[in-house]
Amino acid sequence: MYLEIRDLKKSYGDGSSRAQVLRGVTTSVERGSVCAILGPSGSGKSTLLNCVGALETADSGSIRVDGAELCGMKKDGLAEYRREKLGFVFQFYNLVPNLTVWENVQVCEYLSKHPLPMEELLDTLGMTEHRKKFPSQLSGGQQQRCAIARAVVKNPELLLCDEPTGALDSASSREILILLERINRTYGTTILLVTHNAAIRQMANKVLTIRDGVIVDETENASPVPAAELEDL
Repeated sequence: MYLEIRDLKKSYGDGSSRAQVLRGVTTSVERGSVCAILGPSGSGKSTLLNCVGALETADSGSIRVDGAELCGMKKDGLAEYRREKLGFVFQFYNLVPNLTVWENVQVCEYLSKHPLPMEELLDTLGMTEHRKKFPSQLSGGQQQRCAIARAVVKNPELLLCDEPTGALDSASSREILILLERINRTYGTTILLVTHNAAIRQMANKVLTIRDGVIVDETENASPVPAAELEDL
């Protein structure tokens, strides 16, 4: 199993203000699959994603990625994990405003020992004609495409997506999901996708539903629906 999470717990604050966000999450995800994580606001979805992405430190439990234990790993090891194994797509893009599309992607290309070819990737994501534009000259969907290119250029084994369609209209959302599906199939990238949109669950191989910091439903999808055929996005 590529990703294994066991009894993961995470809280914030101290004393009377202490709030436990993850209350013992246990699950696993196969290499090369798409896993959708659903649940209401405050359920712990993004916290779980951030722990897997080594942006947050869990209080206790275990996270193993490709056999390597993240919990208790030293800072240098976590930095190498984020650099070599991980791509992260945020809801609000986080692009550098004074860099072009090409330059925004190139920043992350430099971090990898085995990056994907930039020209090929931008062509795959439909961004070749926009390569010299700045983020302010792009639509929301185009900015998200650029953010995806930046995350994927490192050729990561694991791609974490936090509400990648949350700020987009239905047409742009469909385009982004089709691109993520293409990345999964073309490069064999394992994808964890946090979303509020229940329709997206249909395209995933596995669906986790989190409520109040615990997994309340875990479903395997033997026949995922192609992203282009999803309804009610």
